[in-house]
Amino acid sequence: MAPAQLSPFAPQEYPPMPAIPRIRLATAQVGIKYPGRTDLMLAVFEPAAHVAGVFTGSRCAAAPVDWCRSILGAGKAAALVVNSGNANAFTGMKGRAATRATAEAAARAVGCRPEAVFLASTGVIGEPLDPAPFTAHLAEMAGRAAPGGFLDATKAIMT
Repeated sequence: MAPAQLSPFAPQEYPPMPAIPRIRLATAQVGIKYPGRTDLMLAVFEPAAHVAGVFTGSRCAAAPVDWCRSILGAGKAAALVVNSGNANAFTGMKGRAATRATAEAAARAVGCRPEAVFLASTGVIGEPLDPAPFTAHLAEMAGRAAPGGFLDATKAIMT
């Protein structure tokens, strides 16, 4: 697949983004869809952050949306995991299982309950999402997560 053409509206350079206290970020290349680019982002919030959410009104929401709706009532997030390349939408029970496995792996990696891990996925719809690449990388990512790195984080979650 040929790389996408850069928009003529894309900035030539990006302004520096200062680190935000108590947020650490890490990215990884796990090969979800596109070779040679990062496609997984982990944000760790220390202490857990207060959260609120607005979700799609669709009755066909993706598994990560359903997961986040179900845990939002607790009002706290210790971590956020976002993958690009596969939306984990229209994947049924396999999608829900992948979501649960990802939340559990992230929870082990950052030392929290799975219900304190929020998830988002962007990309191809209808393909089952294999959580194995996530579970193989999240502990290492949590260990090297650091303040700053917002540009890398944005690149990892581009579709």
